Amino acid sequence: MKTRDAVILALAQLRVQKLKSAFTLLGVMIGVMFLIAVVSIVEGMGKYVEEDFAARLIGTNTFTLRRFDNIGPGGNRGFDARAAQRRPLVRMTDVEAVRAALPATMTSTVSSETFKYASTPGARPRQVQAVATDANYFTIKKFAVTQGRAFTDQEVRAGTPVLVIGVEVADHFFPGLSPLNRTLRIAGIPFTVIGVIEKQGSVFGFSLDRLAIAPYTSPLQRIIRPQRDVGSLIVQAPSQGDLGEGIEVARSALRAFRGLRAGEPDDFGLVTQDAAFGFVKQLKGRLVLFGTALPAISLVVGAMVIMNIMLVAVAERTREIGVRKALGAKRKDILSQFLVEAATLSTLGAAIGIALGIGLAELIAALTPLPAAVAPWSIAAALVTGAGVGIGAGLYPASRASKLDPIAALRSE
Repeated sequence: MKTRDAVILALAQLRVQKLKSAFTLLGVMIGVMFLIAVVSIVEGMGKYVEEDFAARLIGTNTFTLRRFDNIGPGGNRGFDARAAQRRPLVRMTDVEAVRAALPATMTSTVSSETFKYASTPGARPRQVQAVATDANYFTIKKFAVTQGRAFTDQEVRAGTPVLVIGVEVADHFFPGLSPLNRTLRIAGIPFTVIGVIEKQGSVFGFSLDRLAIAPYTSPLQRIIRPQRDVGSLIVQAPSQGDLGEGIEVARSALRAFRGLRAGEPDDFGLVTQDAAFGFVKQLKGRLVLFGTALPAISLVVGAMVIMNIMLVAVAERTREIGVRKALGAKRKDILSQFLVEAATLSTLGAAIGIALGIGLAELIAALTPLPAAVAPWSIAAALVTGAGVGIGAGLYPASRASKLDPIAALRSE
């Protein structure tokens, strides 16, 4: 029997025995549905963190020069805290040495940040994310200013105490008022608000709109870094492919400036977006692993159901098998017929499960903060898994059917 004929026969059995076929499909369908939903949610979270979250917090196509190179759980492997504490602080002289060596196509910005209390008459004090930086910061972070303006290079050189704030800061301290040209004190020092950044939203409950950004030459830098050092230098390359060159240029320039010999390790950190969020990839892999455990159990149950129903089908169609053998059907023909039937039914169940899983993922994304992104590989894996479950579960019943004696089968009622 040709494969096409076996598939047509399997679909005919599906129409004739609807209830039995529904139970055959159910286990595979449920397993694949949850598999697609779980993978979609995990992929969506990973994509969101790596692309949106990372782009907002770090910047696209960037690397960061800082004193330490451990950011998050993924950056702590092999991290020696005592040795790191002996590293020198990053000074503006270090920054200038690196900037002088970088290609002209690369943009850089210094950044020092921490949380400090801000205050103004008529509103209770509140912590804001205070950032001391330069004018390139707004370009690298892609911060659009919706009210007023960002500070200029001239204001950075002059150390003017001006401030660009987030919408949450503006709403809290200046409700119903324009915050422009008003005074906001940070750690007791007055700054003049000259701009408001467009709403950034939040990431996993962390608000990105509590910003208060001032020139690093202003008093804010001394508030954040009393030792007069720099928190980090963020360098943005034109493309992802240019990052490697930028990192090597920065490393070589700073090593030469600090007089490090060839055998000495770096006494500074160069952190890429991948390194900073490496823990996200590890977490994503573990979530996929644990998240597929329940669907795997459902697929095992589905395989058992398929096997049992196919065994019943073999018993019910014993006379049919005898007739086919009497007419010249070989053992491999009977074996392939039942294997194709089992694989067809389970693949159909997998296809329905894929559609339901995508729908479930989209529903979860619509009703909760969890993002969803359907991974193409998960669809292919679900179809292959569905077919594999059917073939595996149908192997024993098909083998049993192929071994039936034609004479005994013809006598069966």
